[in-house]
Amino acid sequence: MAVRRDKGQSLRGTRIAIAIVIGVLLGCVITLFFPHGLINATPSVQNRRIGKSNFQHKAGPFGTVKALRTNPTIVPDDSVNPRLAKILEEVAVRKELIVALANSNVKEMLEVWFSSIKRVGIPNYLVIALDDPIVEFCKSNDVPVYKRDPDKGVDAIGRTGGNHAVSGLKFRILREFLQLGYSVLLSDVDIIYLQNPFNHLYRDSDVESMTDGHNYKTAYGYNDVFDEPAMGWARYAHTMRIWVYNSGFFYIRPTIPSIELLDRVADRMARQQNSWDQAVFNEELFFPSHPGYDGLHAAKRTMDFYMFMNSKVLFKTVRKDAKLKKLKPVIVHINYHPDKLRRMKAVVEFYVNGKHEALDPFPDGSDW
Repeated sequence: MAVRRDKGQSLRGTRIAIAIVIGVLLGCVITLFFPHGLINATPSVQNRRIGKSNFQHKAGPFGTVKALRTNPTIVPDDSVNPRLAKILEEVAVRKELIVALANSNVKEMLEVWFSSIKRVGIPNYLVIALDDPIVEFCKSNDVPVYKRDPDKGVDAIGRTGGNHAVSGLKFRILREFLQLGYSVLLSDVDIIYLQNPFNHLYRDSDVESMTDGHNYKTAYGYNDVFDEPAMGWARYAHTMRIWVYNSGFFYIRPTIPSIELLDRVADRMARQQNSWDQAVFNEELFFPSHPGYDGLHAAKRTMDFYMFMNSKVLFKTVRKDAKLKKLKPVIVHINYHPDKLRRMKAVVEFYVNGKHEALDPFPDGSDW
């Protein structure tokens, strides 16, 4: 009986040892393949955990602390549009390119636009053709061109839409470029290129945009004091003002906030009839979170308003100043004036052909 009891205890001990070994091995496997546990925490809990473990830092000495400004880029996904991915691989330089949308309504401006790009020697640009005649026009002029696969909603606007309607399409179309991992310098076609813009970008923000501002204050922001005498002692209220970013010329990096911006603008443009893409673009970039609204957490930078010049700056200020007239901007955008083609050609005459009187015939503003 004693021998049998000893054998039973030995067998039980062996089983316990085997169970412990299996448990340890199983724990190692779970730790290796499921580092966050078999049951996933909710995203908010995960975010809090990641924030505590990876992003907690001690503050440095006074004046040395800098917040993160540059969001990481996304992982490219070529399956989004394999045909476009192949084109971009050939056209882009260092994963960057200029992109413009065009239909036959802007054919003459488009020619002035790409002629200025060729003159400067910029290789990485692409025209998104919104109708077949533009495809043929670009091919006949050796201009890189891409036409999207058929899409009833996009195609109807693309074929017949005016300047603002076509402009609103870009937020839907650009999404694929970002998903493929490319940074895009979005350009309207009423722009003259005088230098390579890629040599003048900071690339530290999600969006880097030219401004509609016409001087230092309006371009970069200022404290505007509102006066309400009826309030007596508290009559003066301080407000912050800045002229809007121009949605016809901005550099956008392939980041999550950038894609969220495009989605927000495209969604509002689809739902809100008669909305202007530039107004929506700026509202989504600048409006803060408040009750009932979660603001966009995107980093933004304003371009130098003398280097990336709008036509108000050129015709109201620069052409009348002897020193500023000697300045060579990177681009000139004829965004403030409806007689776009005439002024584009005059800009070429002034800056490229050296005709100093080329800008003189035009009024500061428009005739209507």
